Amino acid sequence: MKAVTWQGKRDVRVEEVPDPKIQEPTDAVIRVTSSGLCGSDLHLYEVLTPFMTPGDILGHEPMGIVEEVGPEVPDLRPGDRVVVPFQIACGHCYMCGSGLQTQCETTQVTGEGMGAALFGYTRLYGAVPGGQAEYLRVPQAHYGPIKVPEGPPDDRFVYLSDVLPTAWQAVAYAGVPQGGTVAVLGLGPIGDMACRVAQVKGAGRVFGIDLVPERLRRARERGVETYDLRSFDSEKELVAALQDETDGRGPDAVIDAVGTEAHGSAIAKLVQQGAAIMPRKLSGPMAERFSVDRLAALYTAIDLVRRGGTLSLVGVYGGMADPMPMLTLFDKQIQMRMGQANVRRWSDDILTYLTDEDPLGVQDFATHHVPLTDAPHAYEMFQKKQDGAVKVLMRP
Repeated sequence: MKAVTWQGKRDVRVEEVPDPKIQEPTDAVIRVTSSGLCGSDLHLYEVLTPFMTPGDILGHEPMGIVEEVGPEVPDLRPGDRVVVPFQIACGHCYMCGSGLQTQCETTQVTGEGMGAALFGYTRLYGAVPGGQAEYLRVPQAHYGPIKVPEGPPDDRFVYLSDVLPTAWQAVAYAGVPQGGTVAVLGLGPIGDMACRVAQVKGAGRVFGIDLVPERLRRARERGVETYDLRSFDSEKELVAALQDETDGRGPDAVIDAVGTEAHGSAIAKLVQQGAAIMPRKLSGPMAERFSVDRLAALYTAIDLVRRGGTLSLVGVYGGMADPMPMLTLFDKQIQMRMGQANVRRWSDDILTYLTDEDPLGVQDFATHHVPLTDAPHAYEMFQKKQDGAVKVLMRP
């Protein structure tokens, strides 16, 4: 089969690889019909290269048709249409029972000290072959795959794999009061969808902050009050502008949908890039112990949120040696929640919104649909924010 493989920093290729097979009685194999390109994939493309191995198959936002199931997968049949969550969870351990599927005790990558295994990600999360491919082996298929009806296009359902539950959890963790205010830093796919979820969940005002014109325009067209970072000479000016709109306090909640690759931290960027080009035997251990993030977005979120407010971190962070402004966090009594989305915790609630009325605007959410063979160009386009790329779907 054809699959998108990682070969090095900014180097992905479509190659012929062996077809997946049933390996465990709880496996399934699906024929992929759509697979998303995620901002988290760009971390592998640029920052997290020390944890990758040439030939790793990328992608964690797939959906498709069941081709084969193992003997311990009672609720799936060949021909079923399913969306596959990005994390691999068993559904019966303590963590899954607590709604924390990304901490699944059955699939935890204990050798790396990490949580549940993820599709198409680094060795830290199991290096499980991903879904930017023609076929995908799905472990724990008795629990993970979400069956969806025939008829509507893939675009209606494919975001159940990651974008929708990640945005949904970001808003849930933000704890925005009914009629309250929330600011979203970063209007890429997750930030954009978080704005939409906040609106349908009853936020009074949603502020969206970015510096890419196409992303600002998309959010503004859906009623988000947008702020272009390029219009401000400093972070203090942005904070003051949002305080002016919120009785001098700042928003009730701030969602950081940017993460580690934020603009505005030249030193941290240099460290990240240096680790990416070091010999592999050195770069992995160095990154695990001494990695740092570009924290400009997080620092802005801390300054922006009102006293006693909540920060919800949904952008991926991977540093182990980050300086945190603990004095400010403590003095402002800021609550902070974060983590990978627990897909199956939220999926049933989200499905009720995936109707013909399309309140979340999922069916025209993608800006680009490309064949799988165009993956190298799609990665470059998305990473460089070219051609208005906000969300890319690949079709094998």
